[in-house]
Amino acid sequence: MGRAFQNRKESMAKTAAAKTKVYSKYGREIYVCAKAGGTDPNGNLALRGLIERAKKDQVPSHVIDKAIDKASGGGGEDYSAARYEGFGPGSCMVIVDCLTDNPNRTFGDVRACFNKAKSKLGTPGSVSHMFDHCAILAYAGDDEEAALEALMEADVDVTDIENEDGRITVFAPHTEYAKAKQALTDAFGELDFEVDEIQFIPQTTTPVEGDDVAMFEKLLDTLNELDDVQRVYHNADVADA
Repeated sequence: MGRAFQNRKESMAKTAAAKTKVYSKYGREIYVCAKAGGTDPNGNLALRGLIERAKKDQVPSHVIDKAIDKASGGGGEDYSAARYEGFGPGSCMVIVDCLTDNPNRTFGDVRACFNKAKSKLGTPGSVSHMFDHCAILAYAGDDEEAALEALMEADVDVTDIENEDGRITVFAPHTEYAKAKQALTDAFGELDFEVDEIQFIPQTTTPVEGDDVAMFEKLLDTLNELDDVQRVYHNADVADA
């Protein structure tokens, strides 16, 4: 079926500043996840998945440990999730997920990024209804029937399973993430998940061509430079230069 999704490549960051930005984003997300669901990765599957992902993206252990220690202290910053939706160059659709301790500042910063790229912020729900909010788990394997059986036995609401190029990819509603991962681990042991995350997957794509390509890249770059922005999703099909 070849469903398109963005497998984030933050480990490709080449400069010290870019790496620091990645570490900061993970540190903030780990802190929030640990504070909300507990600091023990064995009892907080979302945290365990996040830590595994951070290690794959070469985040140093001291950054991870510091965020967890901070969460166990009970004090610290009070971050809240904020989601912004809008239309980028070429009328592509964009979703921006943030963690912020100052929503007014974050909204202003995100809006400025859209304005600079001749784009427009929309209202909540104006874009997200055209995306599927999915948990995605992918691992090396070729027995999709065994995977489906394990998930069904655990009463996981599976959206789709793909078996391509020696890799099984499971799609489930984002609310089923922890249950789906636990079911697969219980059935097949400790799996090395190549993809282990929750994403917004576009139901359709929008071509971005010509002068809009540079503007679109500018929008992504400026958004990702913001400390409060955790992830940016879009449905742009960018034409090659």
